[in-house]
Amino acid sequence: MTADITRIRNFSIIAHIDHGKSTLADRLIQQTGGLQAREMTEQVLDNMDIERERGITIKSQTVRLDYKASDGLDYVLNLMDTPGHVDFAYEVSRSLAACEGALLVVDASQGVEAQTLANVYQSIEHDHEIVPVINKVDLPAAEPERVKAQIEEVIGLDTSNAVLASAKSGLGIGDVLEAIVKYIPSPKGDRDAPLKAMLVDSWYDPYLGVVILVRVIDGVLKKGQQITMMQAGTQHLVDRVGVFRPKIEIVGDLGPGEVGFITAQIKEVAQTNVGDTITDSRRPTAQPLAGFKEVQPVVFCGLFPTDAADFEKLRDSLGKLRLNDASFSFEMESSAALGFGFRCGFLGLLHLEIIQERLTREYDLDLITTAPSVVYNIHMRDGTTRELHNPADMPDPMQIETIEEPWIEAVIFVPDEYLGSILKLCQDRRGIQKNLTYVAGRAQVTYELPLNEVVFDFYDRLKSISRGYASFDYHQIGHREGDLVKMTIMVNSEVVDALSMIVHRSQSEARGRHMCERMKDLIPRHLFKIPIQAAIGGKVIARETIAALRKDVTAKCYGGDASRKRKLLDKQKEGKKRMRQYGSVDIPQEAFIAALRMGDDA
Repeated sequence: MTADITRIRNFSIIAHIDHGKSTLADRLIQQTGGLQAREMTEQVLDNMDIERERGITIKSQTVRLDYKASDGLDYVLNLMDTPGHVDFAYEVSRSLAACEGALLVVDASQGVEAQTLANVYQSIEHDHEIVPVINKVDLPAAEPERVKAQIEEVIGLDTSNAVLASAKSGLGIGDVLEAIVKYIPSPKGDRDAPLKAMLVDSWYDPYLGVVILVRVIDGVLKKGQQITMMQAGTQHLVDRVGVFRPKIEIVGDLGPGEVGFITAQIKEVAQTNVGDTITDSRRPTAQPLAGFKEVQPVVFCGLFPTDAADFEKLRDSLGKLRLNDASFSFEMESSAALGFGFRCGFLGLLHLEIIQERLTREYDLDLITTAPSVVYNIHMRDGTTRELHNPADMPDPMQIETIEEPWIEAVIFVPDEYLGSILKLCQDRRGIQKNLTYVAGRAQVTYELPLNEVVFDFYDRLKSISRGYASFDYHQIGHREGDLVKMTIMVNSEVVDALSMIVHRSQSEARGRHMCERMKDLIPRHLFKIPIQAAIGGKVIARETIAALRKDVTAKCYGGDASRKRKLLDKQKEGKKRMRQYGSVDIPQEAFIAALRMGDDA
């Protein structure tokens, strides 16, 4: 039975990581009877172990709740649980576009954070009705009045209708449900118009194929209908229509304003682009929905198996992950030092970490990850432009006119006492300060930064400098020209391609010296002297030497002429020189792994 459109409420929950978004979703499901008490688990809508352990949401989830309000009427509430992390900003924007309102969850002890801001501004852009929920009010450190004032000051939202709640203890959950019904508007849509629905998300199910999460704008979506994906240009036959409560429930059709799922015997998630418009093949809608964009990988790195025999296993594992996550890409590459592996593209650093962790856990793989790099635009002297994903593929510098690197605008929220160190960190990373404001004892800094300075270890440094109190959010602002060079590391005069990186000329010397010192500590001593050099083109910019292991050849000369000792030492010197010409340096895998972990890089 299709719900009355005036009694439908579509909303999402916006919050910074750890402000209690998933816990609030659990309580709402419990309060409305979506699951029995024995079926409840912590973070019901987070399916992956990684999501539960880290307390983050990676995939958007949805649940349909039936609620009898205080006015005696029955309402259908569609909750969209969205990821909070910046890497999944596009997924968030599509989920928000499918809603009419949002709950802004703010921790009563921590206040407004950077990601709260980024997502709430997106919500305001979609013209949403926003209901502030001050969570964790039962904590000893809670200051709900201060947080209310902060929301009004920073975001400009009226907090007179703010709900005080504690998702963990269940306090104020009834008030949250009433606020959803009262303040969030019902959707608009025409049941008789041609079908127009938004593809909000999709994932792979081993039994059903690809499951597509949809929000119907106009028309009706039902089983047996021939549908067209307008951006992808593909046609499919709907074989199942349903909703999540959060258990799957099959329904006859989905009308305007409703959120549910369909399956259509699609084999790969790559065929279903988030944000695509679904319409009826026989009676299509005239205009697709606005706001669609292809998701582009932002950070690239190489994944190599520690054991070369695991290469095929890695290929299969990446193929299986790609079934379920179309936003990452991979292609084969080989390295003289690391053997065969894959060059993978990710939405950001958290995305990279999650894929890597899933490969290690779910597929039992031991991996080496090369240093992450970003996409550079290279303008050649012959007028062509190339995209560069891998520093090892850099063309001859003589043929390059200019190199452009991606830049981001970062918003950092930090308590006053750590501001100086944060500003220094941003300056060291070639940042350009745009803005600095103070809000309720905390500084909000806006910086423009090159993305390749951020992908290494910026986030870790930010957290350690501020003792975990700084929060950070960013969005890309396009490419800019920079004085960039390729730095290679040579061990015993041989280039180690896995350690090549693109750096800004002003920082190449410090980065090169650091890398050489690091390799010196990691490579074991051999019977001959090993030079480790960092070079830009033919110019060596840093050098360290690993001393040879030596036998004391003069031990048996306990007397006599000094020339006898000299003769023996010269003989040894000749032998060492010959050995260095023919000897090859064995670099252990651990040395690569440690050198490529840029965690201690200052």
